Amino acid sequence: MPAIDLSVFDLFKIGPGPSSSHTIGPMKAGYEFIQAARALPAEALAKAAGIEVRLYGSLSATGKGHGTDRAVLAGLLGRSPESCSPDFLDDLARTPLAGRPVDLGGVRLMLNAGNVIFDAVEHDHPFNNTLVIRLTTADPQAAPLLEREYYSVGGGFIQIKGQEEPPRGTPLYPYGTMAELKERLAENDLSLPRLILENEMAVTGADETTVMAGVDTILRVMDAAVSAGLAAEGVLPGPIGLARKAKRILERSRIKSQVQETIIGHMCAYAFAVAEENAAGHIIVTAPTCGSAGIIPAMARIMRTRLSLPEQSIREGLLAAAAIGFLAKHNATIAGAEGGCQAEIGVASAMAAAMLAQASGYGPHVTEHAAETALEHHLGMTCDPVGGYVQIPCIERNAVSVVKAYTAFIIASDESPATHKVGLDQAIAAMMDTGRDMSCKYKETAQGGLAVCVATC
Repeated sequence: MPAIDLSVFDLFKIGPGPSSSHTIGPMKAGYEFIQAARALPAEALAKAAGIEVRLYGSLSATGKGHGTDRAVLAGLLGRSPESCSPDFLDDLARTPLAGRPVDLGGVRLMLNAGNVIFDAVEHDHPFNNTLVIRLTTADPQAAPLLEREYYSVGGGFIQIKGQEEPPRGTPLYPYGTMAELKERLAENDLSLPRLILENEMAVTGADETTVMAGVDTILRVMDAAVSAGLAAEGVLPGPIGLARKAKRILERSRIKSQVQETIIGHMCAYAFAVAEENAAGHIIVTAPTCGSAGIIPAMARIMRTRLSLPEQSIREGLLAAAAIGFLAKHNATIAGAEGGCQAEIGVASAMAAAMLAQASGYGPHVTEHAAETALEHHLGMTCDPVGGYVQIPCIERNAVSVVKAYTAFIIASDESPATHKVGLDQAIAAMMDTGRDMSCKYKETAQGGLAVCVATC
């Protein structure tokens, strides 16, 4: 298997919720398609009569609740995840059948939700979350002027059928497993954050100042989502009628502070805050996905406010978290549609545990063991969103799993590294095997588990 050549900013993406695979990925696909369409020869574009989007797998099963239709339309209308405002997406949701123009260089087409077709949940495409987008002519029998098959593979990543990934630089310290990563660290006498930073510069060509400025932006957007969620009240969008809880949890935790330790209450409030912002379709950072976006920001806020860790340590912790996310994506999956919630919430919890271990001054063995312990205790977790909305059980899972990350760190930091029996590579392999065996109805399709046992109205 080739070495990991992912960028930190592939993993941590800024964009609207509620699901990286259902919103950020499809929006990127729509945006890429419209750029490709505009590049067609003028004589081909003159024949264009419409755009058709077909959604497959969990994009079809839970796309309504996740906002996939409006996300892909936003992309086709020229919006990218980094620049698309929540207000624009909210307007698409309020008036789904209103026609909105897209200009293809002299040819103007009108788009609305009717252009998006929710197709088969079970299909033969190589990835569960598949989109097929076509630029069609007025003749229904004619071949499309342009057709592309996109795969939304989790964390906002997309792949395009028949296209190779753009070339990247070669990692300075190549590794594909945790075992190999520890070998590189020992051989070169490097800290884990330093190795990730050196590889980031080699892969992307960016200098250290640019990379660290990007890290600061990611941490700033994460913290802004915590603050926004703590300030908000009311009911989240959708038929469930789920009330926001973050503000109340924090307020009650502060009252209890007179008689008991409140770090867990604060962690839960912070995780709720971001997860609720995500459920509302507001701006968050994939960590590694939208559905798990509350865990690392909650841990970072705790590290600042309750543990008084310096900002540089938090930056280094985020780089260590990225290493864990890279390994999970490279050797398994971070997509709920592929591996269940263990691949989203479980990996995020592992990343947060590693982040805290690194920022607290521990070396790679404790950092690995903290990550492994957190992931191990999420194995088998299904993805069963009630009503197809990233609300129940998703929001509470963020809160519970940041506490698990904290607990995993405590266990790893207090045990002798020599007595730890399970490696991170083994836990990731177990997660992948479990995901392969898991029924489709438990992988983001809302066809099993809580999704069919809880009424949505």
